[in-house]
Amino acid sequence: MVRWLLLIAVLLFIEFYAFQAFRTLTKLRWALLSYQVISLLLLVFIVYSFTQFDRSVGQTKQTLFTMGLLLLVYVPKIVLMLIMFGEDIYRLFRGGINYFINADIDTSVFPTRRKFVSQVGFGLAAIPFLSLIYGIAIGRYNFKVLKQTVYFPDLPDAFDGFKITQISDVHSGSFDNPEKINYAIDLINEQDSDMILFTGDIVNTHATEMHPWLETFNRIRKHDFGKYSVLGNHDYGEYIDWKSAKAKDDNFAAIKDLHRQIDFKLMLNEHAFIEKGNGRIALVGVENWGKNFKQAGDLHKASQNLKKEDFKILMSHDPSHWEYEVKNHPTNYHLTLAGHTHGMQFGIEIPGYFKWSLAQYVYKQWAGLYEEFGRYVYVNRGFGYHAYPGRVGIMPEITVLELKKGQKLA
Repeated sequence: MVRWLLLIAVLLFIEFYAFQAFRTLTKLRWALLSYQVISLLLLVFIVYSFTQFDRSVGQTKQTLFTMGLLLLVYVPKIVLMLIMFGEDIYRLFRGGINYFINADIDTSVFPTRRKFVSQVGFGLAAIPFLSLIYGIAIGRYNFKVLKQTVYFPDLPDAFDGFKITQISDVHSGSFDNPEKINYAIDLINEQDSDMILFTGDIVNTHATEMHPWLETFNRIRKHDFGKYSVLGNHDYGEYIDWKSAKAKDDNFAAIKDLHRQIDFKLMLNEHAFIEKGNGRIALVGVENWGKNFKQAGDLHKASQNLKKEDFKILMSHDPSHWEYEVKNHPTNYHLTLAGHTHGMQFGIEIPGYFKWSLAQYVYKQWAGLYEEFGRYVYVNRGFGYHAYPGRVGIMPEITVLELKKGQKLA
Protein backbone atom coordinates (compact mmCIF):
# COMPACT_ATOMS: atom_id res chain seq x y z
CA MET A 1 0.00 0.00 0.00
CA VAL A 2 2.80 2.38 0.90
CA ARG A 3 4.48 1.98 -2.49
CA TRP A 4 1.24 2.81 -4.30
CA LEU A 5 0.80 5.95 -2.20
CA LEU A 6 4.40 6.92 -2.91
CA LEU A 7 3.88 6.33 -6.65
CA ILE A 8 0.71 8.43 -6.67
CA ALA A 9 2.50 11.22 -4.74
CA VAL A 10 5.31 11.27 -7.30
CA LEU A 11 2.87 11.32 -10.20
CA LEU A 12 0.88 14.15 -8.60
CA PHE A 13 4.11 16.14 -8.11
CA ILE A 14 4.90 15.69 -11.81
CA GLU A 15 1.32 16.62 -12.73
CA PHE A 16 1.46 19.79 -10.63
CA TYR A 17 4.50 21.15 -12.45
CA ALA A 18 3.28 20.04 -15.88
CA PHE A 19 0.06 21.95 -15.23
CA GLN A 20 2.05 25.03 -14.25
CA ALA A 21 3.70 24.95 -17.67
CA PHE A 22 0.34 24.57 -19.41
CA ARG A 23 -1.25 27.34 -17.34
CA THR A 24 1.58 29.70 -18.21
CA LEU A 25 0.83 29.27 -21.92
CA THR A 26 -2.95 29.80 -21.75
CA LYS A 27 -5.50 31.36 -19.45
CA LEU A 28 -8.53 29.89 -21.25
CA ARG A 29 -10.66 28.25 -18.59
CA TRP A 30 -12.06 25.51 -20.84
CA ALA A 31 -8.55 24.55 -21.97
CA LEU A 32 -7.23 24.38 -18.40
CA LEU A 33 -10.25 22.36 -17.27
CA SER A 34 -9.96 19.97 -20.21
CA TYR A 35 -6.26 19.44 -19.48
CA GLN A 36 -7.01 18.65 -15.82
CA VAL A 37 -9.85 16.24 -16.62
CA ILE A 38 -7.85 14.34 -19.27
CA SER A 39 -4.78 14.15 -17.02
CA LEU A 40 -6.88 12.86 -14.12
CA LEU A 41 -8.57 10.21 -16.26
CA LEU A 42 -5.22 9.01 -17.61
CA LEU A 43 -3.73 8.88 -14.12
CA VAL A 44 -6.70 6.91 -12.75
CA PHE A 45 -6.59 4.49 -15.69
CA ILE A 46 -2.85 3.87 -15.36
CA VAL A 47 -2.95 3.35 -11.59
CA TYR A 48 -6.03 1.11 -11.87
CA SER A 49 -4.45 -0.97 -14.64
CA PHE A 50 -1.32 -1.58 -12.60
CA THR A 51 -3.37 -2.60 -9.56
CA GLN A 52 -5.04 -5.25 -11.74
CA PHE A 53 -1.74 -6.89 -12.67
CA ASP A 54 -2.06 -10.62 -12.05
CA ARG A 55 1.16 -12.24 -10.90
CA SER A 56 -0.21 -15.64 -11.85
CA VAL A 57 -0.44 -14.52 -15.49
CA GLY A 58 2.45 -12.13 -15.99
CA GLN A 59 2.80 -9.69 -18.86
CA THR A 60 -0.22 -9.38 -21.16
CA LYS A 61 -1.20 -7.13 -24.04
CA GLN A 62 -2.96 -4.96 -21.46
CA THR A 63 0.17 -4.51 -19.34
CA LEU A 64 2.17 -3.70 -22.49
CA PHE A 65 -0.41 -1.05 -23.41
CA THR A 66 -0.39 0.40 -19.90
CA MET A 67 3.40 0.59 -19.76
CA GLY A 68 3.48 2.28 -23.15
CA LEU A 69 0.83 4.77 -22.05
CA LEU A 70 2.66 5.46 -18.77
CA LEU A 71 5.87 6.33 -20.62
CA LEU A 72 4.05 8.28 -23.32
CA VAL A 73 2.24 10.43 -20.75
CA TYR A 74 4.83 10.86 -18.03
CA VAL A 75 8.24 10.96 -19.70
CA PRO A 76 7.33 14.26 -21.47
CA LYS A 77 5.76 15.53 -18.24
CA ILE A 78 8.94 14.69 -16.33
CA VAL A 79 10.83 16.87 -18.80
CA LEU A 80 8.31 19.67 -18.14
CA MET A 81 8.61 19.12 -14.39
CA LEU A 82 12.40 19.43 -14.48
CA ILE A 83 12.20 22.65 -16.50
CA MET A 84 9.54 24.22 -14.29
CA PHE A 85 11.15 23.05 -11.04
CA GLY A 86 14.42 24.51 -12.26
CA GLU A 87 12.64 27.80 -12.89
CA ASP A 88 11.22 27.69 -9.36
CA ILE A 89 14.72 27.38 -7.95
CA TYR A 90 15.69 30.42 -10.03
CA ARG A 91 12.59 32.31 -8.87
CA LEU A 92 13.34 31.46 -5.26
CA PHE A 93 16.91 32.70 -5.66
CA ARG A 94 15.77 35.93 -7.35
CA GLY A 95 13.10 36.38 -4.71
CA GLY A 96 15.73 36.16 -1.99
CA ILE A 97 17.85 38.77 -3.72
CA ASN A 98 14.84 41.06 -4.14
CA TYR A 99 13.84 40.68 -0.51
CA PHE A 100 17.23 41.06 1.16
CA ILE A 101 19.23 43.17 -1.29
CA ASN A 102 16.79 45.08 -3.47
CA ALA A 103 14.15 45.74 -0.83
CA ASP A 104 14.21 49.49 -1.59
CA ILE A 105 13.43 48.89 -5.28
CA ASP A 106 9.78 48.65 -6.33
CA THR A 107 9.85 45.08 -7.59
CA SER A 108 8.00 41.83 -6.90
CA VAL A 109 9.67 39.72 -4.25
CA PHE A 110 8.88 36.50 -6.10
CA PRO A 111 9.12 36.82 -9.92
CA THR A 112 6.25 35.49 -12.01
CA ARG A 113 6.69 32.52 -14.33
CA ARG A 114 7.99 33.29 -17.78
CA LYS A 115 6.04 32.11 -20.81
CA PHE A 116 9.27 31.56 -22.71
CA VAL A 117 10.43 28.93 -20.18
CA SER A 118 7.19 26.97 -20.60
CA GLN A 119 7.52 27.16 -24.38
CA VAL A 120 11.04 25.75 -24.15
CA GLY A 121 9.76 23.02 -21.81
CA PHE A 122 7.03 21.96 -24.20
CA GLY A 123 9.49 21.99 -27.09
CA LEU A 124 11.87 19.70 -25.22
CA ALA A 125 9.03 17.47 -23.99
CA ALA A 126 7.89 16.97 -27.57
CA ILE A 127 11.13 15.10 -28.35
CA PRO A 128 10.52 12.06 -26.08
CA PHE A 129 6.77 12.21 -26.80
CA LEU A 130 7.22 11.90 -30.56
CA SER A 131 10.06 9.40 -30.11
CA LEU A 132 7.94 7.11 -27.95
CA ILE A 133 5.08 7.26 -30.45
CA TYR A 134 7.51 6.37 -33.23
CA GLY A 135 8.92 3.53 -31.12
CA ILE A 136 5.47 2.00 -30.67
CA ALA A 137 4.15 2.60 -34.18
CA ILE A 138 7.30 1.77 -36.18
CA GLY A 139 10.42 1.16 -34.10
CA ARG A 140 9.46 -2.15 -32.48
CA TYR A 141 9.34 -3.88 -35.88
CA ASN A 142 12.03 -1.85 -37.61
CA PHE A 143 14.36 -4.85 -37.99
CA LYS A 144 17.98 -4.15 -38.84
CA VAL A 145 20.58 -6.57 -40.17
CA LEU A 146 23.89 -5.68 -38.53
CA LYS A 147 27.03 -7.24 -39.95
CA GLN A 148 30.26 -7.68 -38.02
CA THR A 149 33.59 -9.23 -39.01
CA VAL A 150 35.66 -10.73 -36.20
CA TYR A 151 39.31 -11.71 -36.67
CA PHE A 152 41.11 -14.57 -34.91
CA PRO A 153 44.71 -15.59 -35.57
CA ASP A 154 44.00 -19.18 -34.45
CA LEU A 155 40.78 -19.70 -36.38
CA PRO A 156 40.95 -23.03 -38.25
CA ASP A 157 41.66 -22.37 -41.93
CA ALA A 158 38.50 -24.13 -43.07
CA PHE A 159 36.37 -21.61 -41.15
CA ASP A 160 37.90 -18.50 -42.71
CA GLY A 161 34.82 -16.61 -43.95
CA PHE A 162 32.35 -18.72 -41.93
CA LYS A 163 29.10 -16.77 -41.39
CA ILE A 164 26.85 -17.00 -38.34
CA THR A 165 23.41 -15.43 -38.00
CA GLN A 166 22.46 -14.62 -34.42
CA ILE A 167 19.03 -13.74 -33.06
CA SER A 168 18.14 -13.24 -29.42
CA ASP A 169 15.27 -12.29 -27.10
CA VAL A 170 12.32 -13.21 -29.28
CA HIS A 171 9.71 -12.61 -26.52
CA SER A 172 7.01 -14.08 -28.73
CA GLY A 173 4.25 -13.26 -26.25
CA SER A 174 4.59 -9.58 -27.13
CA PHE A 175 4.08 -9.95 -30.89
CA ASP A 176 0.90 -8.71 -32.57
CA ASN A 177 1.83 -8.32 -36.26
CA PRO A 178 2.35 -11.53 -38.29
CA GLU A 179 3.29 -9.58 -41.43
CA LYS A 180 6.22 -7.87 -39.68
CA ILE A 181 7.47 -11.10 -38.10
CA ASN A 182 7.33 -12.89 -41.45
CA TYR A 183 9.32 -10.03 -42.93
CA ALA A 184 11.97 -10.52 -40.23
CA ILE A 185 12.13 -14.26 -40.98
CA ASP A 186 12.67 -13.40 -44.66
CA LEU A 187 15.57 -11.15 -43.62
CA ILE A 188 17.10 -14.02 -41.64
CA ASN A 189 16.86 -16.37 -44.61
CA GLU A 190 18.31 -13.78 -47.01
CA GLN A 191 21.62 -13.72 -45.10
CA ASP A 192 22.55 -17.17 -46.41
CA SER A 193 24.72 -17.87 -43.36
CA ASP A 194 26.41 -21.17 -42.56
CA MET A 195 24.82 -21.49 -39.12
CA ILE A 196 22.15 -19.76 -37.05
CA LEU A 197 22.31 -19.32 -33.27
CA PHE A 198 19.50 -18.17 -30.98
CA THR A 199 20.63 -16.88 -27.58
CA GLY A 200 17.53 -17.18 -25.40
CA ASP A 201 14.18 -15.76 -24.24
CA ILE A 202 11.81 -17.44 -26.66
CA VAL A 203 8.81 -16.28 -24.56
CA ASN A 204 7.98 -13.81 -21.81
CA THR A 205 6.76 -16.54 -19.45
CA HIS A 206 4.40 -19.16 -20.90
CA ALA A 207 5.18 -21.75 -23.55
CA THR A 208 1.77 -21.11 -25.12
CA GLU A 209 2.91 -17.63 -26.15
CA MET A 210 4.97 -19.21 -28.93
CA HIS A 211 2.22 -21.47 -30.29
CA PRO A 212 0.78 -18.91 -32.76
CA TRP A 213 4.29 -18.32 -34.14
CA LEU A 214 5.57 -21.88 -34.54
CA GLU A 215 4.75 -22.05 -38.24
CA THR A 216 6.34 -18.64 -38.81
CA PHE A 217 9.63 -19.56 -37.11
CA ASN A 218 9.68 -22.91 -38.86
CA ARG A 219 10.18 -20.87 -42.01
CA ILE A 220 13.78 -20.25 -40.93
CA ARG A 221 15.64 -22.32 -43.49
CA LYS A 222 17.93 -25.18 -42.63
CA HIS A 223 21.51 -23.98 -42.31
CA ASP A 224 24.36 -26.16 -43.55
CA PHE A 225 26.00 -26.31 -40.13
CA GLY A 226 22.90 -26.33 -37.97
CA LYS A 227 20.47 -24.30 -35.91
CA TYR A 228 21.33 -24.09 -32.20
CA SER A 229 19.87 -22.29 -29.20
CA VAL A 230 20.13 -21.71 -25.46
CA LEU A 231 17.76 -20.55 -22.73
CA GLY A 232 17.32 -17.02 -21.38
CA ASN A 233 16.18 -15.81 -17.98
CA HIS A 234 12.53 -15.47 -19.05
CA ASP A 235 12.41 -19.10 -20.19
CA TYR A 236 12.44 -20.38 -16.60
CA GLY A 237 9.06 -18.87 -15.69
CA GLU A 238 10.36 -17.26 -12.52
CA TYR A 239 8.58 -13.89 -12.78
CA ILE A 240 5.05 -15.04 -11.94
CA ASP A 241 3.32 -16.96 -9.15
CA TRP A 242 2.49 -20.53 -10.22
CA LYS A 243 -0.39 -22.58 -8.85
CA SER A 244 2.01 -25.42 -8.13
CA ALA A 245 5.59 -26.52 -8.63
CA LYS A 246 4.34 -29.05 -11.17
CA ALA A 247 2.68 -26.32 -13.27
CA LYS A 248 5.96 -24.42 -13.37
CA ASP A 249 7.95 -27.56 -14.23
CA ASP A 250 5.49 -28.51 -16.98
CA ASN A 251 5.75 -25.04 -18.48
CA PHE A 252 9.55 -25.20 -18.41
CA ALA A 253 9.50 -28.58 -20.13
CA ALA A 254 7.13 -27.19 -22.77
CA ILE A 255 9.39 -24.17 -23.34
CA LYS A 256 12.39 -26.42 -23.90
CA ASP A 257 10.36 -28.45 -26.38
CA LEU A 258 9.50 -25.30 -28.35
CA HIS A 259 13.08 -25.27 -29.63
CA ARG A 260 12.62 -28.75 -31.07
CA GLN A 261 9.36 -27.65 -32.66
CA ILE A 262 11.10 -24.85 -34.57
CA ASP A 263 13.99 -27.17 -35.48
CA PHE A 264 16.63 -25.69 -33.18
CA LYS A 265 18.96 -27.87 -31.13
CA LEU A 266 18.66 -26.59 -27.56
CA MET A 267 22.00 -26.76 -25.76
CA LEU A 268 21.79 -27.27 -22.01
CA ASN A 269 25.28 -26.91 -20.55
CA GLU A 270 26.85 -28.94 -23.34
CA HIS A 271 28.98 -28.58 -26.44
CA ALA A 272 29.13 -29.90 -29.97
CA PHE A 273 31.89 -29.91 -32.56
CA ILE A 274 31.17 -28.21 -35.86
CA GLU A 275 33.34 -29.77 -38.54
CA LYS A 276 34.25 -28.28 -41.91
CA GLY A 277 36.94 -29.67 -44.18
CA ASN A 278 39.96 -30.52 -42.05
CA GLY A 279 39.00 -28.14 -39.25
CA ARG A 280 36.53 -27.99 -36.42
CA ILE A 281 35.26 -25.52 -33.84
CA ALA A 282 33.52 -26.20 -30.54
CA LEU A 283 30.09 -24.67 -30.06
CA VAL A 284 29.32 -24.38 -26.34
CA GLY A 285 25.85 -23.63 -25.02
CA VAL A 286 25.08 -22.87 -21.38
CA GLU A 287 21.86 -22.25 -19.54
CA ASN A 288 21.18 -18.75 -18.25
CA TRP A 289 23.80 -17.22 -15.98
CA GLY A 290 23.31 -13.63 -14.91
CA LYS A 291 24.94 -11.56 -12.22
CA ASN A 292 21.48 -10.52 -11.00
CA PHE A 293 19.41 -13.30 -12.55
CA LYS A 294 19.14 -17.07 -12.50
CA GLN A 295 22.51 -18.81 -12.48
CA ALA A 296 21.89 -22.19 -14.05
CA GLY A 297 24.76 -21.97 -16.51
CA ASP A 298 27.57 -24.44 -15.87
CA LEU A 299 30.71 -23.70 -17.88
CA HIS A 300 32.60 -26.62 -16.38
CA LYS A 301 29.95 -29.13 -17.37
CA ALA A 302 29.46 -27.59 -20.82
CA SER A 303 33.18 -27.65 -21.58
CA GLN A 304 34.22 -31.04 -20.25
CA ASN A 305 37.06 -32.56 -22.29
CA LEU A 306 37.56 -29.36 -24.31
CA LYS A 307 41.15 -28.14 -24.61
CA LYS A 308 42.36 -24.57 -24.31
CA GLU A 309 43.58 -24.63 -27.90
CA ASP A 310 40.19 -25.74 -29.27
CA PHE A 311 38.53 -22.82 -31.02
CA LYS A 312 35.34 -22.13 -29.07
CA ILE A 313 32.15 -20.16 -29.60
CA LEU A 314 30.04 -19.81 -26.46
CA MET A 315 26.31 -19.05 -26.37
CA SER A 316 25.34 -17.45 -23.05
CA HIS A 317 22.22 -15.29 -22.80
CA ASP A 318 23.35 -12.69 -20.25
CA PRO A 319 26.49 -10.64 -21.08
CA SER A 320 27.31 -10.26 -17.38
CA HIS A 321 28.34 -13.93 -17.57
CA TRP A 322 31.17 -12.90 -19.91
CA GLU A 323 32.21 -10.09 -17.61
CA TYR A 324 32.25 -12.13 -14.39
CA GLU A 325 33.18 -15.66 -15.49
CA VAL A 326 34.01 -16.08 -19.14
CA LYS A 327 36.54 -13.48 -20.26
CA ASN A 328 39.18 -14.57 -17.73
CA HIS A 329 38.39 -18.28 -17.91
CA PRO A 330 41.47 -20.46 -18.47
CA THR A 331 39.61 -22.60 -21.03
CA ASN A 332 39.73 -19.61 -23.44
CA TYR A 333 36.38 -18.91 -25.07
CA HIS A 334 37.24 -17.07 -28.26
CA LEU A 335 33.81 -15.62 -29.03
CA THR A 336 30.76 -15.34 -26.79
CA LEU A 337 27.32 -14.51 -28.16
CA ALA A 338 24.78 -12.94 -25.78
CA GLY A 339 21.64 -10.83 -25.72
CA HIS A 340 19.37 -10.03 -22.75
CA THR A 341 19.83 -6.23 -22.45
CA HIS A 342 17.65 -5.15 -25.43
CA GLY A 343 19.73 -1.96 -25.19
CA MET A 344 16.83 -1.03 -22.86
CA GLN A 345 14.89 -0.54 -26.14
CA PHE A 346 15.72 3.15 -25.81
CA GLY A 347 18.86 5.03 -26.69
CA ILE A 348 20.85 6.85 -29.33
CA GLU A 349 23.09 5.16 -31.90
CA ILE A 350 25.14 6.79 -34.63
CA PRO A 351 27.05 3.79 -36.06
CA GLY A 352 30.78 4.21 -35.72
CA TYR A 353 30.52 7.45 -33.74
CA PHE A 354 28.20 7.40 -30.77
CA LYS A 355 26.21 4.90 -28.74
CA TRP A 356 24.25 5.60 -25.56
CA SER A 357 21.54 3.89 -23.55
CA LEU A 358 20.55 3.55 -19.91
CA ALA A 359 21.63 -0.08 -20.36
CA GLN A 360 25.27 0.99 -20.15
CA TYR A 361 24.80 1.95 -16.50
CA VAL A 362 23.73 -1.62 -15.72
CA TYR A 363 25.83 -3.70 -18.12
CA LYS A 364 29.43 -3.07 -19.11
CA GLN A 365 28.75 -4.88 -22.38
CA TRP A 366 25.25 -4.03 -23.60
CA ALA A 367 25.12 -3.79 -27.42
CA GLY A 368 27.54 -4.78 -30.17
CA LEU A 369 31.07 -6.16 -30.13
CA TYR A 370 33.51 -5.90 -27.19
CA GLU A 371 37.04 -7.26 -26.80
CA GLU A 372 39.40 -7.92 -23.90
CA PHE A 373 42.51 -10.10 -23.83
CA GLY A 374 41.90 -11.07 -27.45
CA ARG A 375 38.52 -12.57 -26.51
CA TYR A 376 35.25 -11.20 -27.83
CA VAL A 377 31.63 -10.92 -26.79
CA TYR A 378 28.86 -9.79 -29.09
CA VAL A 379 25.65 -8.54 -27.45
CA ASN A 380 22.63 -8.73 -29.73
CA ARG A 381 20.07 -5.93 -29.21
CA GLY A 382 17.18 -8.37 -29.35
CA PHE A 383 14.63 -9.52 -31.90
CA GLY A 384 11.48 -8.73 -29.90
CA TYR A 385 10.45 -6.37 -27.13
CA HIS A 386 9.31 -6.60 -23.53
CA ALA A 387 7.58 -4.27 -21.01
CA TYR A 388 7.65 -1.15 -23.23
CA PRO A 389 5.89 -2.05 -26.52
CA GLY A 390 8.35 -0.17 -28.70
CA ARG A 391 11.92 0.68 -29.54
CA VAL A 392 13.50 4.12 -29.77
CA GLY A 393 17.00 4.41 -31.22
CA ILE A 394 17.88 0.78 -30.39
CA MET A 395 16.29 -1.22 -33.19
CA PRO A 396 15.44 -4.96 -33.25
CA GLU A 397 18.48 -6.80 -34.55
CA ILE A 398 19.46 -9.69 -36.76
CA THR A 399 23.22 -10.13 -36.48
CA VAL A 400 25.50 -11.61 -39.11
CA LEU A 401 29.02 -12.37 -37.85
CA GLU A 402 31.75 -13.38 -40.27
CA LEU A 403 34.76 -15.18 -38.82
CA LYS A 404 38.08 -14.31 -40.44
CA LYS A 405 41.51 -15.75 -39.88
CA GLY A 406 44.22 -13.25 -39.07
CA GLN A 407 44.63 -9.94 -37.31
CA LYS A 408 42.26 -7.01 -37.73
CA LEU A 409 43.88 -4.24 -39.72
CA ALA A 410 44.44 -1.05 -37.76
